[in-house]
Amino acid sequence: MLSSSLGLVSTPRTGSFSLSSSRDYTKAASTSWCTKQLPIKVTSGSQKFLRNNVFSSRIPVYQRVEHNSPISAILTDDNSTMVSSEDDTENIGILSTDPGLEPFKDHFKCRVRKYVEQKRLLENYEGSLEEFSKGYLNFGFTRGEEGGIVYREWAPAAEEAQLIGDFNGWDGTNHKMEKNQFGVWSIKIPDSGGIPIIPHNSRVKFRFKLGNGVWIDRIPAWIKYATVDPTRFAAPYDGVYWDPPPSERYEFKYPRPPKPHAPRIYEAHVGMSGSEPSVSSYREFADNVLPRIRANNYNTVQLMAVMEHSYYASFGYHVTNFFAVSSRSGTPEDLKYLIDKAHSLGLRVLMDVVHSHASNNVTDGLNGYDVGQGSQDSYFHTGDRGYHTLWDSRVFNYANWEVLRFLLSNLRWWLEEYKFDGFRFDGVTSMLYHHHGINMTFTGNYSEYFSEATDVDAVVYLMLANCLVHNILPDATVIAEDVSGMPGLGLPVFMGGIGFDYRLAMGIPDQWFDYLKNKKDDEWSMKEISWSLTNRRYTEKCVAYAESHDQAIVGDKTMAFILMDKEMYSGMSSLTDASPTVDRGIALHKMIHFITMAIGGDGYLNFMGNEFGHPEWIDFPREGNGWSYEKCRRQWNLVDTEHLRYKFMNAFDRAMNMLDERFQFLASTKQIVSSTDEEDKVIVFERGDLVFVFNFHPENTYEGYKVGCSWPGKYRVALDSDAWEFGGHGRVGHDVDHFTSPEGIPGVPETNFNNRPNSFKVLSPARTCVVYYRVEESEEERNNIESINHNKTLVTDLAAKLENLEGLIVVSNEGEHNVVESKLEDPKNPEVEEMEKRSQDEVEVTEKGTPDD
Repeated sequence: MLSSSLGLVSTPRTGSFSLSSSRDYTKAASTSWCTKQLPIKVTSGSQKFLRNNVFSSRIPVYQRVEHNSPISAILTDDNSTMVSSEDDTENIGILSTDPGLEPFKDHFKCRVRKYVEQKRLLENYEGSLEEFSKGYLNFGFTRGEEGGIVYREWAPAAEEAQLIGDFNGWDGTNHKMEKNQFGVWSIKIPDSGGIPIIPHNSRVKFRFKLGNGVWIDRIPAWIKYATVDPTRFAAPYDGVYWDPPPSERYEFKYPRPPKPHAPRIYEAHVGMSGSEPSVSSYREFADNVLPRIRANNYNTVQLMAVMEHSYYASFGYHVTNFFAVSSRSGTPEDLKYLIDKAHSLGLRVLMDVVHSHASNNVTDGLNGYDVGQGSQDSYFHTGDRGYHTLWDSRVFNYANWEVLRFLLSNLRWWLEEYKFDGFRFDGVTSMLYHHHGINMTFTGNYSEYFSEATDVDAVVYLMLANCLVHNILPDATVIAEDVSGMPGLGLPVFMGGIGFDYRLAMGIPDQWFDYLKNKKDDEWSMKEISWSLTNRRYTEKCVAYAESHDQAIVGDKTMAFILMDKEMYSGMSSLTDASPTVDRGIALHKMIHFITMAIGGDGYLNFMGNEFGHPEWIDFPREGNGWSYEKCRRQWNLVDTEHLRYKFMNAFDRAMNMLDERFQFLASTKQIVSSTDEEDKVIVFERGDLVFVFNFHPENTYEGYKVGCSWPGKYRVALDSDAWEFGGHGRVGHDVDHFTSPEGIPGVPETNFNNRPNSFKVLSPARTCVVYYRVEESEEERNNIESINHNKTLVTDLAAKLENLEGLIVVSNEGEHNVVESKLEDPKNPEVEEMEKRSQDEVEVTEKGTPDD
C-alpha cells in the first residue's frame, strides 16, 4: 500500500539557536485516494505504437523515432508555473504527450497534488523549498553569529545526548545537549579567547542514551569529513570537525563551463584512477587524468564514490556519511581543487549521488541513528519496508519532514560548497517502486509503472529534488539511473513529470554483451541492433553507453576483453600484423561504441579506460582476493606505449567526440534509420546532417553501395573507422567527392530510395563505419559552378555552330572551302583558340563531375 501520510510537517525553520517550540505537530490532509487501486486499462507503449514491428519492446516508446521519418521535437522546460490548485490537476501536461497514459490520470493527479501540497507546506513552515534546503547552515557543526560553535542533531529517540571528541578527551560530561519538541538536540560552545574550542581537523562524535539506559557513540549525521585510522584493520570511522583557516581553505578560481548542447560524459572513479595498485587522490586525478579526458574531447566528468563510504569495495554505493567527501582520496579542499581544475579545462562535473538507500553500517553510518523508534521518527522506514534485501541496505522514509530536509540539503551542499554541475541519481528504479525492481521484468505495459506498487512518496521527493536543483542551478544536468523506463521520468515537473534532464539507456549494454557472448557474427540482426538503440521515448532524453563500470565488475569483463580475451596479453603490438581475433576485436570495439553514441540517445557515456579498450575486469580489494588492488586501477601505460594497438581505439574515441563537437549531431532531433539490411549486414541512418554507414558483415566489402540521404549535393568522409590512424586498413578514400542523385518523385517517399529523396554511392568495407557530411558550397564555389555551367552552354552553342558550318562546307565551292579550312587550321585564329579552350574546360568538367551529376 502507498503511504497516506506526508509525515510530520510542522517543523519550523531553525535559523537561530533558540528553536521555536510554539507549533504543534500537524498531519497533512489524508491522501487515501492515492492508495486506491486505479482503474487500469491495459496499455503498453510498445504494443500500442509499435505493434506492426516484429521486435518486442522493453520500454514504452511513444513518439519514438520512426524508421525513415524524422523524430519528433523533444519537449523542453519552458519554466512554466507548476499547477497550484486541485482544479489545475485536471490538465496535466504529460497526458497530452501520450494518449496511452490517460487511463492513469488519477495516478498522475495523486502525484501532482501530493507534490503541490508538500511544496506548499514547506513554504508555509520553512519559507520556501530553497530555504528548507539550507539545513547544513543549522544542523551539524556551524559557526554562531556571535562566535562559538553550534552543533545540532536530529535524534528523537535519544533520552540524553552529549558531544564528545578530542577537544574534551572524549568525556561529554561538560558538553551535554538540549532537546526541543521536534527531537533536535543542540549545544553552543563559546570560543576561548577568540579561538574555537574544537580545533580544525579534530575528531568528534555524538553520544546519546537510549531508552534502556545504554549510551552509544555515532558519527554526526551532517558531518563534513570522516576519517579512519589506516594502521588499524577494520577500524571504525571518526567524524572530523572541518573548518580550515583562510590560508588553508581552497578558493575557486574558475567559473562553471556553459551547459553543452549534449553531454559527452566520462565516468570516473578517483580511487582506482591511478596506474599503481593503490588508492589515488583527488589531486592526482586532477593533474593526471583530467588532461586525458579533455584531450579526448569529453565535455563532462561524472565522479563516482565521492560520498564517504566505509566499505571501499561497495564502489561508493553504500554511503555512510552523506555530507562528507571520501577521505581515502583526500580532503574537502582537495576535491575542490579537482573540480576547479576540471572547470579550468572546460569540463563540467557531475556527482554520482546515492539517495536510493544507505549503508546498513551502524557504527559509521546513518543507520546508527535507527534505534527502534517509530517510522515517523527515523531516517528509514520500519519493518521490511525499511530494508533493501538485495543490496543489504536501508531504505529512506521519503515522507518524513527531517529526511526531506536532510536529502534536499545534501543536494544543495554539493552544488554550492563544491561547485558540482549536476548529478547522476543512482538506483532510481529502487526508489520508484515498493518492490525496488527486485525479481521484476518490465515489459512496457503501463500498469507496471502506475499502480499500488509505485512509491509515490519517493516520486514526490524526486520531483522536489529536481525542482530544487534546477532552481539553484538552472543549467544543471541531472540524470536518472532507471532500468524500468517509467514514462515521465525525463519530463519537467510542471508537466507532471519527475523532472530529470536525462535517463540512462541501460538496456543498450545488455544487448551488446548478449550479442558478444551468445551470437556468432553472422547471427547479428541489423534490425534488432537498430531497434535496441532507438527504442526509447522521444519526448524524454537519454544518455547512451555501450559499457559502464557495471559491465566490468568482478564476474564479468570489459568489452575489449570479451572480444580479444587472452590475445590482449600477446597480440596488441603494432610492430607485427594483427591476428584475426585482434583485428576483429578492435574493429567491433570501435563500431559498437560509435553506433551506440550516434543513434542510442541524446548524450553519451564512457567509463574510465574503456575508451582505449582496457583489458580484464574491475575487482576492489576484498577478503576474496586477498585485499589486492591489482584489478582496481587503470593501466594508462597501455595507451601511452606507442607500439601498442590500444592507441588506435583511444584515437577513434577522441575522433568520435570531436565529430560531435564539430557537427553537434547528438543534440539533433533528426534521426532517420533508412536501411537495416540483414543480408548485407549494413545499417544506414542519418543523425543531424550526417549520414552514417555501418557494415557489420565479417567478410563482405561493397563497392558502389547506394545509401539514401535527405539533401542533394556533394558529400565527403567526416570519420572513417578504417583509417590507418585508427588501426584500420585504409580502404576508404577520403579525397573522394560523392555526388547525389535524385530518387523518385519529390515529396512522394514511396517512390524514393529507402524513402530518401536522394542517394549517393560509397565504398563500404567489412566491419567498418564511415560518416559522410554534406559539403556546404561557398560563394566562390557557387560562382565557379555557375561559370562552368555557363561555359558548358557556350561549348554547346559553339558545337552547334560548327555543325552548321560543316553543312555549309559541303554545299560550298572549293575556293570557299579552302578559306574555311584555312581558318580552322590557323592557330592564331581567336575563334579557334576560344573553341579549343572551352572544349578543354568541358572535358575537365566531365572528368571531375558536377553537383548535378
